Amino acid sequence: MSKVIFITGTGTDIGKTFVTGLILKKLRESGADAAYYKAAISGNDLGADGKLIPGDPTAVKAISGVPQPLDQMCPYVYKNAYSPHLAARIEGEQVDMEKVMSGYRSVCNSHEFVTVEGSGGIVCPIRWDTQHVLLEDIVKAMELPCVIVADAGLGTINSTVLTCEYLKRRSIAVSGIILNHFHKGDVMQEDNLAMCRELTGVDVIACVSDGADCIDIDPALLKSIYKEVEA
Repeated sequence: MSKVIFITGTGTDIGKTFVTGLILKKLRESGADAAYYKAAISGNDLGADGKLIPGDPTAVKAISGVPQPLDQMCPYVYKNAYSPHLAARIEGEQVDMEKVMSGYRSVCNSHEFVTVEGSGGIVCPIRWDTQHVLLEDIVKAMELPCVIVADAGLGTINSTVLTCEYLKRRSIAVSGIILNHFHKGDVMQEDNLAMCRELTGVDVIACVSDGADCIDIDPALLKSIYKEVEA
């Protein structure tokens, strides 16, 4: 039995990986056995051995200190910095849901708390050929609630509310919002926090500042948003 949460965002490059790393670090510091999983990642560099280095899992390991092997953290790693469906089409290896779910179940069967990170925003095509797979299809297959990571700055009210409403309309539970790049005391960002909470009805469970080395959330609260699953 494992406890799992899905991390999505209001878009790409808003800091999901950084926040996810801090979440795993907090769990580990509380004594929990924490692990990471991601179905597909694009925009990766080649290592000295000619193999692609999975950037997000590598970053999460560096931030959190999880000892999990990289090859267990993400089954599909692409070079081109495109949406996974396009990178897969160009590089010739389409995402197979059975492989994604098999890797996911393996991680869940081996660890107490599993944090699954999405690719880009929630409306991200993962495969688009003879099969149509969006990121939300992976969330539904795993039957998980989401935490939304959003930028704390201008425009976040719109993007956060739209993401939240999209998830709700697809019967995907939202367990919390985390604001990244947050500057405490900034009048606009403090108002963004209050408005996101009021307009979505979802709690802002944490705010993360640039360069933070920890996430300010009680470990008991953090653990409470994870869903118990049987993989």
